[in-house]
Order: sequence, then structure tokens, then C-alpha cells
Amino acid sequence: MGPMRTSLRAAGLAIVGSAAVPAVAAAHGVAPPPPSDPLQLLAMWTFDPLVQVPLIASAVAWVSAVRTVNAAHPANRVPVRRTVAFLAGLAAIELALQSPIEHYDTTLFSVHMIQHILLMMIAAPLIAAGAPITLLLRFSRPAFRRRWILPVLHSRVLRILTFPVVAWVLFAAVMWGTHFSPVFNTSLEEPLVHQAEHLAYLVVALLFWWPVVGADPSPWRMAYPLRVLYVFLQMPQNTFLALAIYSSSAVLYPHYATLQRTWGPTALADQQLAGGLMWVIGDLTFLAAVLFVVYAWMRQEDRNAVRTDARMDAELAEIQRREVQLADRLARERAGER
Repeated sequence: MGPMRTSLRAAGLAIVGSAAVPAVAAAHGVAPPPPSDPLQLLAMWTFDPLVQVPLIASAVAWVSAVRTVNAAHPANRVPVRRTVAFLAGLAAIELALQSPIEHYDTTLFSVHMIQHILLMMIAAPLIAAGAPITLLLRFSRPAFRRRWILPVLHSRVLRILTFPVVAWVLFAAVMWGTHFSPVFNTSLEEPLVHQAEHLAYLVVALLFWWPVVGADPSPWRMAYPLRVLYVFLQMPQNTFLALAIYSSSAVLYPHYATLQRTWGPTALADQQLAGGLMWVIGDLTFLAAVLFVVYAWMRQEDRNAVRTDARMDAELAEIQRREVQLADRLARERAGER
């Protein structure tokens, strides 16, 4: 473990040292104090229109579409679990971007890491589990589906982006590219860059989890064994990235290094906590996803077995029916001969 930690530390420092601007002597400002009571914590919720309006619009549109589809198809209603999953995904985005987590994401790297985990590991798979594309297809009129939705689903761009290898690489590349480049430190000081970073995290996470959940139609449909491998292979890269952050002997981002904060852990200890959170929660999430896929695989095999047994029973019943008919015909022929 010693050589690995040394190499990871050297790689992380080399990348950051060559790409990030040097830490300046002047501090970036005074950190906000921690809340002293629950009421003060509640007051830290923000309502950024760029975040709040899309979230509210998505929730209202979802509920309206579900009601319309259920009214039109009472025998084939939208499963309640999909609505719960989708709205829970929106709630995770709300928690990540509007709660006190957002208030301290530029103060503590560990809080910033929780924000990213909520977006990529919680919100994205929950939204995918809601099957929003399926609901859109069921809700929209046939002409709208043919003219707008299906061409997009069958477009070359989407086929490239959703190709499993591309989606896997994009997920990993955005994680490494943002954490080991000037982008991360810039996002801590430029709100627009910060919001663009969050959008990138959510988009690549949705692309990654889409074929894993498998609730929506996709240009590429992976078999269950490939889904297990697809998710499992994300664990090593997540672990190496987390170790590179955790094992660094220097603070990676000038913003956190120069922030005047008189409370909480040191910048380096906070960075180690962030790396630990990425390592533990990330790997546990991927492991849970592997178990979910294996469970879905077993259920699919059980359903296939039931269908196979039903088909064989039907074929056997048909054979027995024909045997009875043949026996009756032979009996009649023998009776006629007499």
C-alpha cells in the first residue's frame, strides 16, 4: 500500500502543480460561520431561479403527465414506484444545490464532495429509475413522437453518447478532469462555472446510469452480465481518484488553502475527509448497483423460466389433445370396420 500511496500522491501533485494556478498569499475571504441553531440552518436554504424553476417545472410536468396517462390507460397505469423514484431524484438535486450544503460547498471540500455524490450517485440513478423517456412516449401524441422524440432517440449523436464504452469513459473523464484541472478551483470562485460543473456531473451520470437501470428504451441495450461488468469497472477508477485526493500531502485547491476559516478541520484534513467520502460512498454505491443488477437479472431469469414452463405446458397439452383426437378417430375407424 505504501508504494501505491506514494505514486498516487506524486501523480496527483504533478497534475495539479502543472495545471492549477499557484496558491496566492492573500486569502480568498472569510468563511461563513457554522449555524448556531436549527432555525439558522433553515435560513440557509437558497432559491436560485436557475435551479428552482426547472425542478418545480419538472415535478409539475411529471405529476400532470402521470395523471393523464393513468386516466387514458386505467388498466396500464404508471407504476407508483417510478413516480417516487423520479421525485426523489429531484429532491436529491434540491438538497444538493439549494440546501445548506450549497451554502458551505465553497467553504469545505468535504461538503462539496457530498454535493457531487448526491448529484452523480443518488439523483441520477433515481431519475433513471423513474423512466422519464417511457412516460414522455406514453404521454405525447403519435405525431409528436414520430416527428420529435423518436428522431432524437435514434439520432447519431445520442447513439454515440449512449454507447456504453463512451458513457463509461465520459463519467470517469469528467470526474478526473474536474478534480485534477484548474476547472475545480475556478468553479469555487465563479458561480457560472460552478453551475456548469454541476450540470456536467448530472448529465454524464444520467448517461452512465441509463443502461444500468434499464427502465427506459435506449439505443443500446446491454445484457445483464455486461451491466454487472459495466458498473463493477467504475469501482477501481473511483477508488484511485479518491486515493489520489486522500493521500495528497498538500492542499490541492488554492481556494480552500487560502480561505480564512477559524472553525472546523484544517484544509488538508478536510481534503482527506472528502477523499474518504468519495472512496467509501462511491464504492458502496457501485457495489449496491451491482447487487441491484444481479437481483434484476435473477428476476428476469425466473420470469423467463415461468414463460418457458408455460409454453412447454401448452405444447404438452396440445400434444395430449391431439393424442386423444387420434385415439377417438382410430376407435371410430375400428368400430366402422366391424
